[in-house]
Amino acid sequence: MRDFDVMALYEAMEAKRCERGLSWRQVAHEIWDLSAMLNRKRQDHPISPSTLTGIARRRDCTCQHALFMLRWLERSPESFIPAGHAGATLPPAGPDRRLRWDLAALYGSLDDGRRQRGLSWAQLAAELRCSPHQLTGIRRARFAIGIRLAMRIVQWLEQPTSAFIRAAGW
Repeated sequence: MRDFDVMALYEAMEAKRCERGLSWRQVAHEIWDLSAMLNRKRQDHPISPSTLTGIARRRDCTCQHALFMLRWLERSPESFIPAGHAGATLPPAGPDRRLRWDLAALYGSLDDGRRQRGLSWAQLAAELRCSPHQLTGIRRARFAIGIRLAMRIVQWLEQPTSAFIRAAGW
């Protein structure tokens, strides 16, 4: 099971930013503007440039934040996994929507798969290189989990990320 390459995501953003002569603030604005109608309706707090640049320091980001960046890059999460599925795509989302991971669906599929294979949470956690609590906590997660863990789960389930990503109105 291969990890999502967070640094490759950062480098792809940096390359597009430099190619277009944008500041990180301008990148954050463009990313936020992809859902302009929804943002005006919800009056949400915009994505911060430090959220984008902090990826290089943290070497991780949430699965939800990754979708903002992936949408701007017009790339799928699979494209940041070595030997990932090059043909994978993100669901379409207009300016009245933003892409969101359906964590309830992800957790449900994970639990079903765990039961079908006769694994305890601890055994599954060992396979996914995380703690059992990280897995059982997905059931109660309000917003996000780390993108690297989300992508390990998707690979373990042998499903495309598009099975768990929705164009949402929140």
